[in-house]
Order: sequence, then structure tokens, then C-alpha cells
Amino acid sequence: MLFRFSIEYRTHWGEDIRLQANGKEYQMNTLDGIIWTCDLELSIKPGIFTYNYAMYRNGQFVWREWEIGSHSIYIPAESKSKKKPSVPQTFFVEDSWRPIPDNLPLYSCAYTDVVASHEHKTLASLTYFPTTLQLRITEPRLRKGQQLGICGNTPLLGNWEKAVPMELTGLQEWSLNIDTDKLFHPLEYKYVIIDESGEIISWEEGANRYIDKILINGNYQTWVKTDRAPRFNISNWKCSGVVIPVFSLRTERSYGVGDFADLKEMISWASSVGMHVVQILPINDTMMSGKWQDSYPYNSISIYAFHPLYADLNSLPVLHDSLKMETFKIRQQELNRAPMMDYEASIAIKMEYFRLAYEQEWESTSASDDYKKFFEANKSWLVPYAAFSYLRDTYGTPDFHTWPKHSSFNKGNVSKLCSPQSKSYAGVALYYYIQYQLHLQLTDVHEHAKACGVIIKGDIPIGISRTSVEAWSEPHYFNMDAQAGAPPDAFSTNGQNWGFPTYNWDEMASDGYSWWKRRFTKMSEYFDAYRIDHVLGFFRIWEIPSHSVHGLLGHFSPSLPLSQSEIESYGVHFNRKLMTQPFINDDILYQMFGYRTDMVKMLYLDNAGNMGGDNAFNTFGGVNGLYKLKPEYDTQRKVEAAFAGKEDEDSISLRDGLYALISNVLFVIDPDNPHGYHPRISATQDWVFKYLPDSDKYAFEKLYEDYFYRRHNDFWYHEAMKKLPMLTQCTRMLVCAEDLGMVPACVPTLMDNLRILSLEIQSMPKAFGVEFGKLSDNPYLSVATISTHDMSTLRQWWEEDPERSQRYYNNSLDIDGTAPATLPGWLAEKIVSRHLYSPSMLCLLSLQDWLAIDEEVRNPDANGERINIPSNPRHYWRWRMHLPVSALADNTSLSEHIHELIEHSGRV
Repeated sequence: MLFRFSIEYRTHWGEDIRLQANGKEYQMNTLDGIIWTCDLELSIKPGIFTYNYAMYRNGQFVWREWEIGSHSIYIPAESKSKKKPSVPQTFFVEDSWRPIPDNLPLYSCAYTDVVASHEHKTLASLTYFPTTLQLRITEPRLRKGQQLGICGNTPLLGNWEKAVPMELTGLQEWSLNIDTDKLFHPLEYKYVIIDESGEIISWEEGANRYIDKILINGNYQTWVKTDRAPRFNISNWKCSGVVIPVFSLRTERSYGVGDFADLKEMISWASSVGMHVVQILPINDTMMSGKWQDSYPYNSISIYAFHPLYADLNSLPVLHDSLKMETFKIRQQELNRAPMMDYEASIAIKMEYFRLAYEQEWESTSASDDYKKFFEANKSWLVPYAAFSYLRDTYGTPDFHTWPKHSSFNKGNVSKLCSPQSKSYAGVALYYYIQYQLHLQLTDVHEHAKACGVIIKGDIPIGISRTSVEAWSEPHYFNMDAQAGAPPDAFSTNGQNWGFPTYNWDEMASDGYSWWKRRFTKMSEYFDAYRIDHVLGFFRIWEIPSHSVHGLLGHFSPSLPLSQSEIESYGVHFNRKLMTQPFINDDILYQMFGYRTDMVKMLYLDNAGNMGGDNAFNTFGGVNGLYKLKPEYDTQRKVEAAFAGKEDEDSISLRDGLYALISNVLFVIDPDNPHGYHPRISATQDWVFKYLPDSDKYAFEKLYEDYFYRRHNDFWYHEAMKKLPMLTQCTRMLVCAEDLGMVPACVPTLMDNLRILSLEIQSMPKAFGVEFGKLSDNPYLSVATISTHDMSTLRQWWEEDPERSQRYYNNSLDIDGTAPATLPGWLAEKIVSRHLYSPSMLCLLSLQDWLAIDEEVRNPDANGERINIPSNPRHYWRWRMHLPVSALADNTSLSEHIHELIEHSGRV
């Protein structure tokens, strides 16, 4: 079979294009550096033949096309019928280079399979002729119910009066086969958009397309011609949605906590008001102890397993014991009366029911073909998870380091533990049963959402728990001696210490990031879009030493630490001992501890002597008389242990003061390089900076600015490019990212290159020195929102700082006069509407902010709607809707109001 490939790609000197197919690479040729061609004699079996193009420079690979959008040709089988044409012997192939599309989200399954799904045909389903012209074109912007067609100057193409429908045969690629024996040339045509009745609703703009000569001139030839993108004037697709944790949902049928059946109800309501997205928080299993601390959804014990908390007990088999069933119904009513989630009571009743259902149903369930299929597809993670859960239950702790047996993961030993012949099998198989039921329920939710045209957007936490299945079974992927967190921000002045181990990226890279790919692939079974929690962690993570409680003594990893000579080149008079150890003097102690200063000196401090050497006096503005922490209190973890169980106000104040002393340093020594130094984050706001001479203050501020905002830009860009392209393209889910915080300049560039949607919050603008962002400046590839689960709701935010609200009222909303003290419904509606009219592709608002527009429906207590307080690591995640989802659906006035706002903004 002869293939004549041709592609247009403008190259420079030293660059060339190669065709990649069947694991081989074929050199192409050019006469003008623009059109590249090659003729190949290939023996190919019938079916779909796929291939790509790649660009090389001076013999070195540079890049290839977008791999998800591979080119394909259908090779028909030899016909046994004399009436049908034989297999083409020559293929003329005119291709267009396929980069990552600018409108990549419209190629995601969120758009193609949910919002704008079309009937999909295969290339094999098209009719082929002895000589076939196959016209192809990519057009992702069509809405549901629309189809691409061709109209031209020949009867085969409707004589400019009627369109010939095309078929969707690839990823947003439309095709039409034409019998060239019935064509005349020159051929003129245009692409058109047609509705479900076949009527033309839009013609492409510009001149007619023109073919002056048909390349094929004999039987058994096929000409595959890929045209450039059509020229339609189509407005950007935009949609809206609601954000709510599953645990926060409320219905009459749930058990004190939102479940997957409640999620179906929320999806139905969202669809009825014109929304296309329901975003939730992570739903992975977080069961450590069964206590309320497990309510934190970002501290999961498995990146795969779902939390039993979200099981709909009504969808599980009815217990044969009617008395027990009645008892469950009574307890259900008690739990549902509570205004907030009682995590401990809710997880207890769910696990109790699961154990009873397991005892009753396991024999028949485990014998079913559907269960066996589920187990085979998921056993690589399901077996370690079930073993971990059984051992946690047996030993009363998820801390595997303390287990008498199996503290180190051994695949052979775990297989024996999980064997059906093992005494422990029943305790292990319970978790097989639970995960199977959760899989069935969430699969049902997903199918329901697709039928409603609603995208379910999930959440990928940046970290894993250090007492999790993954830390136990795959420790080589993590740095267990470090802690991940975030530097100080508006949420926490001391930074955030999440306690998660950091990733061993070198180890992950060694197998092509298979750990992440497996994670994303599994998630794509249930979700069509996802939010990357703390995407900055893929550029660099805030790594905190294990001896620290707060985040101030952390540093970015990977990073480029400063040498002593580099520090001194800025004009800083560097003194290693003084600047890397806590700087403590009498003045600082008195201002921090007041009347307790002498007691602090006696119990917790030693005299430091001349710790800074002969120049200590000059280095810190003539200060002598320095102190150091006693060895038993010289780290924050030691202080934490010393004050364990002391919850009175004085003890907490004293403990926090000692924490602050320990972090009062100017530089942090790099853990891998004893001669490398990182300026301590926020050091310019601490005591140690205040005692520097003015000349050193100026020099340090310049060093600090360069280090955190300029030094690493290229370095971090390339670090992220090693990971994010292959991770974000291993599925077709729509990729969104939380890119808040201390954002390096390289982040927006990379996210734009990879078409990752950014997060835009007007009250947290990314432009330096700006108090409130301009919604009209939001990029199209972004998610606009008012608040997140880590923030105050709109109504809370309004009341927290009246002066700030006044500036927003006058300057951003352009309203004269005095701002109201509490947020009225009409003003909340104005703010919501402005977000809906922003250029952002997605406008996703919390349910609390949606309901703020209606004073009769919203929660009377604005302060009762907060989900999380990041500055409090022991926060109880328990907020629930104050009314059931059915009340939203039954409130015609509210639903019509919201639908009207969405429709008028062009997001339906």
C-alpha cells in the first residue's frame, strides 16, 4: 500500500519534520521549508492506522503534536463482494499540524461527553468509493443539537442550497466521504452549521474554499484532505455551577451527612436552573480513628478509596432483621435534626450498617460477575487498602510504624493476609464490599449527571497522609522526613503545616509518573473535570522540617539556595550563627512575655554568650546579651510535646511565644547543603529584621525580593514542565487549578501553555498592589468565584471589615453613598451577576453565595456557613445546608430567579 503524506509546517534552518507510526520514525522532505512530504510503502492490517508528526532541531527531538489528537486513517478490509470496491491501494494524505488546541477545554470529556455530546461515528462507518475524497475538519465549538455540514457548487454538495451533513468521526473532527467520479472541478465549498432538522443556521465567513484539481485519478485511491479550522463567528462557550462538599448536602433520606444520593438531587436541581457544573471537595476515605478529626477531607488514607461516610444506606440491601431496620430509621431522624454534621455518629451508623449488610449479602455479592469484574480492575489498590483498613481496625491506629506485624509492607505477606483462607479474610473483605457499593453508587451519580448535562468536578489533594495506604505500601515515592505546607498568606500568618510528606519527584519520574497517571485515570471513571489543589506544589512545594510546627521555618523545594558569597554580594554582612539561629534578647523577651519574662528566662533559656563572634555587636545594631533555647526546648516539636494537654489561655500564649522565638531567624539552612541558605519567609516582619542596621535592612529586602520573585522563575517552570504536561493529558478530564498564594511569575505562562483553567477571586487579585480585581480582566481560561471553602462566605466577608466593604461598594460596584452594614439580597445579586458576566469560562459559586441573593431562603445566621478556617489545623469540617435540597427545587421563585440570572449572562 502506498501512502503519500503531506503536512504544512514552517520550519527554520536545522529543523525537520518526521512522521511517527507503529513505533517507527520516518524522515520527511521539503523543497521550501513549509510543505513536508514523504512516500511510504506500508503493509497495514485492516482497521484504524494512527500516527503523529514530530519536529526535530539539529537532529534533536524538540516536540511532537498533541498526542490525544492523533491522526488516523481507516484501512478497509478486502471486500468479498464483487459489487463493492476493493481496498484502496494508494492514500494521498494532506494533514495539518495538531498542537495543543487553544480551546482545549472543548476537547475534554466534560464538553464532548456531557455538555455538548453528539452522536459519534467511526471512520469505518463511512461509505467508501472506488475513488474517495475524504474531507475532514476540526470544529469543537458546536453546541448540543448542532452539526457540521458542507455546501458547495456541485449536486453532491447541495448546489449552494442545501447542506450535506458531516459525521463526527474523531475527537471534535468531522468527516465526509465524496465519490470523486461524480465531482467536477474546480470545486468550491463552505462549511456550515446545521440544526437537528438539517437547516443551515450559520455559514463560515470569508472566501469559498477551492479545489482546482483532484489529486486521485484512478480506482482504489483515497484522498484524505484535512482542512484548516472553519471561520465561524461563534461566541465563547461559558457555563455556571455550584460548589458544595458532599457532606454538606441535606435531604430527608440522609443519615446526618450528605451522601451520593443527595448529590444526585443537587445535580438535578443544578440542571433545572441552567447550571452545568457541580463541584465537590475530596471524597476519599479519611478514617483514621473514627473521631471528628477525620472530618478533614484533604487528609485521606487512600488516593483511590471512597469514604464510607458518603454511602447512601437507602441504596444498600434492606436488612432482613426488621427490628434493626426500624432502629436505623429512628437514629436517622435524630441525626437529620442536627444543624451540623456529627461526624462520629454518622460514620458509626454507616459502618454499623455496612457490617450487617456485608454479613447478610457477601456470599451472593462476591459470586456475582459484576463484583468479580470490579475486583479484577481495582485489586492493585483495593487489596492494600483493605489490608491497611483491617490492620488499622485490629491495632486501633493507622500509624503502621507501631503495628506489631506488617509495619513494613510486604506484598507476599499482604497477599496471605487477604487470602480467602486467612482468618482475617472477613475483616479484609468487608472493605472490598464497601468500596464495591460506593463504586456502584458513584457510577450511578455520574451517569445521572451526564444525562442532565452536568459536569461533576472533583478535587485532587496535593498531599497524602503519612499514615496512609500509599505511605505504607509505596514509601519510595515520598520524603517521609519532611512536611508539606504553605508559606504565610491571608489565611495564616505563620504559614500552614499540612503534615503531609513531600513527593520524591526523582523517583516518580523514573517510572514516567505512573503513580499520578494511575490516580488520574481512576478518577476519570467518575468525574469529568477536576481541581488540582495547590497546583504550585508541582512547581515547588513549601517543605517544612520535621521539627517544626509552624510553616515559617520552611523553604521551597526544589529551589536554588544562596551561598554566603551571594548573600554578601547584596551587601548583607552575613553571620551564620547569628542569622540562622533564633535571635533572642531582653527587649524581645519583654515585649513578647511582659511580666513573665524572668520566668521564661529561668525555665526555657540559657545565656548564649558571644554566639555571634566579635562582630555580633555591630551586626545587630549594638545589641549584646543574647539568649538561646535550652536543648529540651530548642525545636517547636519539643515545645509542643512539653505543652501537650495544656489548653488554658496562659499555657497556649506561652507555647506560642516560644514557637515565635524559635522561628525568629533571618536565614534557614538548606537540609541538603549545609553551605546553602534560604531567606526565612516573612523575616522582614519579625524581630530579627528590626535589629539589623538600616544598610543591612535595605540589602536584605533586595535579596529577599530577588530570591522569592525572580531567582527561580525559569527553574520552577522547567520543574513543572517535567510533570504537568503528561499528567494533565493522561485523561480527557477538564483541568482546573487552585493557583492562589505566593504565585511565581512562571505559573500563569505554564498554565496558559497547557490550557489549565486558573482560579480568579476578585477579593484576592493576583496583580501586585491591587485590592480588588477587575472581573472584566479575568482570562477566558479561568474559573471565576466569590469565595472558596477556605474563605469567609460573601455575607461573612462583607461584615468582617466595614471599611473594606465600603471601598468595594464605591470603587468596584460603582455605587455612591454608604455601604449597608449587612449584605442585602439585592446587593448580593448584583455581585453574583457581575461574576456571571465575567469572561471566565466557568463561574462556580458556593451554594452559600448563590442563596445570598434571596433573603427569605438564605441561612439567617451568616456566620453559620463557614466550611473551614485554614489558620486552625484542628478545625471541625461539619457545615450542612440549613434546608434540604428538595426545598430548593420546590422554591419556584428562587429557581426561576437563578435561571434568569444565568440565562441573561449567556451561560445556559
